[in-house]
Amino acid sequence: MDFNSMNSKFKKFAGEASTVFNRAVQFTEEKLGTAEKTELDAHFENLLQRADKTKLWTENIKRATEALIQPNPNQRMEDMLYEKLEKRKKDRMTYYETLGNCMVDAGHDFGPGTSYGNALVKCGQAQIQIGNAEREFVSTTINNFLTPLYNFLEGDMKTILKEKKLLEVKRLDLDAAKSRLRKAKSTTTTQQAEADLRTAQSEFDRQSEITKILLEGINSTHAHHLRCLNDFIEAQTKFYAQCQQYMTDLQKQLGSYNVNSSAGVPGSTVGGGGVGASGAGLNSSSSAPLRPSAPPAIQVTAPSPTEKKQARVLYDYDAADSSELSLLADELIMVYKVQGLDPDWLMAERNTQRGKVPVTYLEVLE
Repeated sequence: MDFNSMNSKFKKFAGEASTVFNRAVQFTEEKLGTAEKTELDAHFENLLQRADKTKLWTENIKRATEALIQPNPNQRMEDMLYEKLEKRKKDRMTYYETLGNCMVDAGHDFGPGTSYGNALVKCGQAQIQIGNAEREFVSTTINNFLTPLYNFLEGDMKTILKEKKLLEVKRLDLDAAKSRLRKAKSTTTTQQAEADLRTAQSEFDRQSEITKILLEGINSTHAHHLRCLNDFIEAQTKFYAQCQQYMTDLQKQLGSYNVNSSAGVPGSTVGGGGVGASGAGLNSSSSAPLRPSAPPAIQVTAPSPTEKKQARVLYDYDAADSSELSLLADELIMVYKVQGLDPDWLMAERNTQRGKVPVTYLEVLE
């Protein structure tokens, strides 16, 4: 490297160092109140304040929305790291799907032919449906709401902050040039200070215009974010409507659910009625009648008042109170008529348990 080149680089470095020093001196004197500061007009200040608010609240809304769609902070961190390393989001089951699969497995283990097992399977399937709807809601929210917010913060907002910082540098240069002009003693020094001031003023004005244009673009940003907000609310409305529909359908499948009765398992006794359980309308075999008022599925031959006959249970039945006896499909019991008992009912015995049962749930054997 020749001497001229080295000398040129040294002068450039010295000039840059001098500029940085002058900025530092100007900034310090402004903070101490010993130097004047070029003030921006009120409109410009309002634009700067609105940009700061937009950045602050966009970050807060983005963070809160991420917590909404993934409440577990550890999983949020894991998803973020996975996405940075693998360039894609880690696929995992929703909490609804996890619960649904657990219920379905438990229902199959208890036996879908039992009231409780059948109810678990149906509830699990509904939870899985909600989980799928939640997955769709999360995907839509990320694509239509979170991603635009992220793109604004990483794109336009970073550009605004960069230009805003550069404007502050140009303002410090301008005020430092004004200060040097005030302190100039000789004609030569004054002329040089005036030339520096014109240059600094030109650069400051140019940077002010660039920054102002970017700040005014926040209007378009707000309009875009409003459309994204509408998309988010639409996705949320759809998700909640799907959940409501799935739960309504599930309630219809479960029928009337008597939570005060005990579980339909032969051998346990509750008062005089034996076994109770969940809802009386839950039967896994083909459609069992919900209550004895339904027409009988088969022709039943009832025994005489004093005659006991064996009967096969056609469907699961859960006792509604202690006067009834719970039944399991395909079990064999003894039945007989009792004077004064409604003709739609028979008295039944299973070992030491006794209670009335609906005729429509039985096939009386000859």
